[in-house]
Amino acid sequence: MQKFPRPFSHSRASLPMLTTLSATLISCASPVMAHAEDSVLQASGSQDGAPLEREIVSPLTSTKFLSAASPHETASVVTAVSVGANAAPTPSDDDEAEGDHDTPATDTAPLMPDTAEGLRRNIGGSSLRPLTDSEAISWLLPSELDSLRRTDIPDAYYVPTTVGGHLITPLDRFRASLKQKGLTFSLSYKAEAMDNLDGGVERGADYVHELTLQMHFDLDKLVGLRGWTLHALVMNRVGHQVSTDRLGERYINLMEVYGLTGGVAAHLVDFYLQKTMLDGRLDVAVGRMSLTHVFATSPLLCSFMVTCSAPVILKRAPGFAVYPKATMGGRVRLRPTRDTSVQLGVYQVTPLASNPSGWAWGSERTTGVMLPIEFTWQPFLTDKKLPGHYVFGYARDTSRYADLMTTGAANAIKRDSTPPSAPMNMYWFEGDQMIYRKGGSDQMSGGYLMFGYVHNTPRVAALSDQYYAGFSFNGVVPHRDTDRFGVLWSWYHVSDRLRLNQMYLIDSGQSLGASVLAPQTSSHVIEAYYSIDVMPGLQLQPEFDYMIRPGETTKTSDATLLGMKIIANF
Repeated sequence: MQKFPRPFSHSRASLPMLTTLSATLISCASPVMAHAEDSVLQASGSQDGAPLEREIVSPLTSTKFLSAASPHETASVVTAVSVGANAAPTPSDDDEAEGDHDTPATDTAPLMPDTAEGLRRNIGGSSLRPLTDSEAISWLLPSELDSLRRTDIPDAYYVPTTVGGHLITPLDRFRASLKQKGLTFSLSYKAEAMDNLDGGVERGADYVHELTLQMHFDLDKLVGLRGWTLHALVMNRVGHQVSTDRLGERYINLMEVYGLTGGVAAHLVDFYLQKTMLDGRLDVAVGRMSLTHVFATSPLLCSFMVTCSAPVILKRAPGFAVYPKATMGGRVRLRPTRDTSVQLGVYQVTPLASNPSGWAWGSERTTGVMLPIEFTWQPFLTDKKLPGHYVFGYARDTSRYADLMTTGAANAIKRDSTPPSAPMNMYWFEGDQMIYRKGGSDQMSGGYLMFGYVHNTPRVAALSDQYYAGFSFNGVVPHRDTDRFGVLWSWYHVSDRLRLNQMYLIDSGQSLGASVLAPQTSSHVIEAYYSIDVMPGLQLQPEFDYMIRPGETTKTSDATLLGMKIIANF
């Protein structure tokens, strides 16, 4: 297996700090997972040397498609997954694409190297071809650490754990018939129940659920528009949020299936067109979509209940359209090199609470423009080809928001001479690195470490900073390779400006409101889960949450919660 040529060679000694850091990251898996590394399957080809075909469940639609596997890959059936409703839909199409790679690409941008066999077979539009065959940051790594090659794993960025398959198997023939005509659909149900056992404001349980219908129209088959796909997503959400009801927490939703839809029976989320151009090198999408479908998103994060699929404080930003909120806009994505990806977008900004049904586009009031840009580096490390994803993002919201120091007593005291309003800036770094592989050569089948940091403009954002760190491991229980165990710690910091304003209010004898008991500082959330693939199309996920300082004050005692998530794909 030949590696890409480099302008010149270098050894470990030339980059001791980088090598030591990377090697330490890879070797830090605990003894509990030691057996997982031993289970790596050796790649094997077909007896006649022809490419092998694998049946893969699309990570975002749970629809199956064929992927040609090179002789360097394992011929196995991938029980992949839907990564949850917060992820962008992926079209599924197993037609041959001889020569023209004019197929839609997912919004969860995989950065895997392509093989000749993989490019000849349309793998569901899940990859973009790089502009050049060179490496970028990976070129700096020593040869023994960098494993990026032409024949590397061509699977998309997904987590093989959420639910694969369908509960209603008699529909499979109907699905296949519709797919041949150009329509792929997925109907899923997600329910979350959470019981506050101790602490918070009061004990008790709450329940929420979500019904989601995703549809992908292949406009080539339907009307002859080659390479174009229309995506639509309609959903229903009902229930009550345990955070506000039982903990007195207004910023952090401990149950992911809860949002801005209210009592709408059928909320329209996505409605956008997508096309890959320049022989599969440039991907464009335009229409109505959520920013968390595209930017700062991670299927690993979406395996958790609290942080799905983007970090919480980005979703609290007033102009960041978080699922199921969608706005008009567009984005382009490309891969400058084999190990890097860049995407940028332009989106309408409207108040988060406007247009709760998703259908009344004319009722939305535009306050500004959101301009996000994101750079991703995906290395493949060591001879085990362990993928990592390192994402750096920035977004500028041109809307003018009230300064947190220009309300109440702070405005009367006039202790601050800053302007009465300001735009919004958001910065984020999200990283994950596989440290062992389990269950074959499929890219996401293994254990990952995760970490990240997000910063919002403290002048206008109530939550200004978030740190998180954790892990997501599968195969930790013998003979349960697709089950996944995860733990995530997050720290949320309230804007110093908001806290100072609250102190001014108290000093002047004014109330902070019924939901704020004292000047707010920070809070912590620790979440742990174990997901169980019960049967094709059904997953159960017990949850444990511990929240330190609910309401971001010491006035409310720490809360201990137990819950259950159920995901069913029909």
